[in-house]
Amino acid sequence: MTHMPESRPYHHGDLRAALLAGAEHTLREKGVGSLSLRELARETGVSHAAPGRHFKDKQALLNALALTGYERLAQALNSADDPALPLQPRLTALARAYLGFATDNAELLELMYARKHEPGASEQMAAAIDRTVGSLERVIADAQKRGEIVEGEPERVTLIVGAALQGIASFTAGGMLDPDTARATLDDAIHHLIHGLKPR
Repeated sequence: MTHMPESRPYHHGDLRAALLAGAEHTLREKGVGSLSLRELARETGVSHAAPGRHFKDKQALLNALALTGYERLAQALNSADDPALPLQPRLTALARAYLGFATDNAELLELMYARKHEPGASEQMAAAIDRTVGSLERVIADAQKRGEIVEGEPERVTLIVGAALQGIASFTAGGMLDPDTARATLDDAIHHLIHGLKPR
């Protein structure tokens, strides 16, 4: 008697979440090029047409996956932020939250930034970006108003801060920095960004 493989039908109706979880797993393990709606359907135990009820194509899946990443990053930043703190400890707390997310979700973050620059990025994507990158820019702008840092376009200052954070995160994700060293480096980076390198 031939043993038939056990099927995995979906009963609880949360197929969209299951597809996104599967897609993120594939992204982490194999990269964006290996993502396939048909393969995700097979792994989830549904017909190859079933994902089409939630994602019309692979691009729609990637956009949704990027959005979930921005939502999680926004939650991490919101949890770390304390507007009552002076700028340096406030920015350090936000930087640590970003570093934690970036090193734990390196492949997802790369996808998030790629989707951010898509010409047809949705209003939903723009709103998600505003809750993350925009929140950091508002912290910078508030600090400028209070005279804690130099004047200038908040967007450009945010770009400099973001580039420093992403550089440390990339070094950590790539194994060039261990997490403890990265956190210590992060504290120094925020200090130097605020106070400069010139002797006083």
